[in-house]
Amino acid sequence: MRRIQHQPATSRPAHRQRGVALVTALLVVSLATVAAVAMATRQHIDVRRTGNLVHGEQAYAYALAAESWARVTLRKDARESNYDALDEDWATALPPIAVEGGLVSGRVDDLQGRFNLNNLVGEDGKASDADQAYFTRLLDLLGLELSLADTLTDWIDADIDARFPDGAEDEHYLLNEPAYRPANRPLASVSELRLVKGFDAEALQLLIPHVTALPGRTLINVNTATAVVLQALHSELDASAVEMLLADREDTGYQSTDDFLGHAALAGLELDTAVDVNSEYFRILTDVVVGQGQARLESLLSRTDGETRIIYRLRTSIRSAPQIEAVID
Repeated sequence: MRRIQHQPATSRPAHRQRGVALVTALLVVSLATVAAVAMATRQHIDVRRTGNLVHGEQAYAYALAAESWARVTLRKDARESNYDALDEDWATALPPIAVEGGLVSGRVDDLQGRFNLNNLVGEDGKASDADQAYFTRLLDLLGLELSLADTLTDWIDADIDARFPDGAEDEHYLLNEPAYRPANRPLASVSELRLVKGFDAEALQLLIPHVTALPGRTLINVNTATAVVLQALHSELDASAVEMLLADREDTGYQSTDDFLGHAALAGLELDTAVDVNSEYFRILTDVVVGQGQARLESLLSRTDGETRIIYRLRTSIRSAPQIEAVID
């Protein structure tokens, strides 16, 4: 009879223990690998984030430097000229200029070349009929609803009585979702128009290049005004007359209001809107790219008696929401 030999009973648990140890070792190595990759990825992200923040702050510093350059240029212009026109140094757009690690570009806009929407209401908080008529003509030239003049005036004026027939006060805005009330004060920014009845995206696109929102009442600078802003000065001004006005200001601008008002294109016309050839309010727009950082700075500047001060700064970038800095300097 053949004898069958059996393996010792202790050999099976030994094999099983070696298998468990191998699986445990592989699991530990896998977990360590995953942790190492996660740490490396997190470190890479932190390094990129830190670099972006550093580049963003560097870009903002360059933007402030460009703003300072614009202020110096505007003060110099006030000393050397008694009028403001588009052929002057401040009106020349700054092309992209190489700086350490990036590029800087910018421009200065004369905001008094636009109609100040806050003129619609006088200092007494009541509507200005002359400016209401001007704004109505401007809306008509742009092909927009004339009722926008009433709704905007109601938004700005101090009372709570809706203008007839197209005004809007609390009874309209409290029905919105969410409900809100009209400001009943001057506009802080043209972006506020988005809240006003009737000012949809199409209307804003057509209107914003020709209007602004400035503190207090301002005059229109005929040397920097757009063609539509000039044509709205009088109901009898046609496109050909405006072309003559623009052609004659092209080289050096009108050096006085008398030069403008005495132009042949305005013969026999009496303007009900006050105009000027000087400006007090300017907007400085600066774009800066440094590495992965970007900064856009919009500054509202007031220039009086040859001195400049920043009223506010609006800082934006692709990666962040706008940040407004109210400044009195």
